[in-house]
Amino acid sequence: MSGCPCSTSASASSPLSLLPPSSSVPAASRRSTVAFSSSRGPRRGARAIVAASSGSKDEKAEAGEEKEGEPAFNPFGFVTDNPSSRSAIQLPASPAQDGNVGQMLYRTEDKGREYGKSVRSGEFRWFVRQTGSPDSRRGTIMFLHGAPTQSFSYRTVMAQMADAGYHCFAPDWIGFGFSEMPQPGYGFDFKEEEFHKAFDELLVTLNITEPFFLVVQGFLVGSYGLTWALKNSNKLLKVAILNSPLTVSSPVPGVFKQLRFPLVGEFTCQNAILAERFIEAGSPYVLKSEKADVYRLPYLSSGAPGFALLEAARKANFQDVLSRISAGFSSDSWDKPILLAWGESDKYLPLSIAEEFKKNNPSVVKLKPIEGAGHMPQEDWPEKVVTALNSFLY
Repeated sequence: MSGCPCSTSASASSPLSLLPPSSSVPAASRRSTVAFSSSRGPRRGARAIVAASSGSKDEKAEAGEEKEGEPAFNPFGFVTDNPSSRSAIQLPASPAQDGNVGQMLYRTEDKGREYGKSVRSGEFRWFVRQTGSPDSRRGTIMFLHGAPTQSFSYRTVMAQMADAGYHCFAPDWIGFGFSEMPQPGYGFDFKEEEFHKAFDELLVTLNITEPFFLVVQGFLVGSYGLTWALKNSNKLLKVAILNSPLTVSSPVPGVFKQLRFPLVGEFTCQNAILAERFIEAGSPYVLKSEKADVYRLPYLSSGAPGFALLEAARKANFQDVLSRISAGFSSDSWDKPILLAWGESDKYLPLSIAEEFKKNNPSVVKLKPIEGAGHMPQEDWPEKVVTALNSFLY
């Protein structure tokens, strides 16, 4: 497996005042080039060593740092051996100077909001990223993420697609990312039909009235994007699918199975590093620290995102959803072009899933393997995803 590719910079010249220049989202930010170790589990004995930038040995000792030959005490050292995870929950060496954990969270809250703003739609507040203009000559693209991640993964792809002449939207599903986290039982129960209804309302709020291009990736809410498409083919021009379960033989990752067990699920859903570990486990790369911060932030800020994921996983009928996706897109009633832009190194969904899906409707489905990318090709190698989308959509 080759390492992460060299970067190329993206430049989105959006007329919308809320959008920063895409140069602020360099392609090099995708991942570190360090190959991900096969040992992902936490080492119980691991401890972090905090180095001070100045001060004598005595001052460092008073600040809680290491003495010679002795590692500093780290109350969170047992949580993970992943440096990017540890950095967000590591207590600082000098609390009076650097602040406590809550203050550190406050300082990261402005991360990961590229191209985005909050939008009130129906009963709920969505966080929606937007690039390009309503006057973009090539039409509108809607990007939908899967669980347990967020629309942040599309930041580079949508910036470059705006450069190519498209108007792009990427919302965080309700209960995910920076969108509203309703309490189950109070207006939203995290069922498939409720996600569909909320998405329909969002399209109206965003004034998307013409047929558009749909890009979907991932599990659970990603699958709900595809079942929505089956019900609304008249609203779509073409569909691009990036590494999503498509057949009844598609495996369900262990984390979703754990969420369905009583007590085990409640514990699992409150793991602050759940999202980043899920991403890394499906990829040949390790997330860079500043990107892991964004995927981790919702789970550190509140217990609500974890419980939203828990409810969505427990309400989902995975086999029924996969049966409808497999049958619906392979039937004669579906004639809209489909692109499978598939990360070849996906540890959850092998390329054989995409190949099986293509065989069911070969005249409609085009398969484009993306070498070097894993479960989230838009995060691993966005330039190749952009190339595939431009070739397919134009």
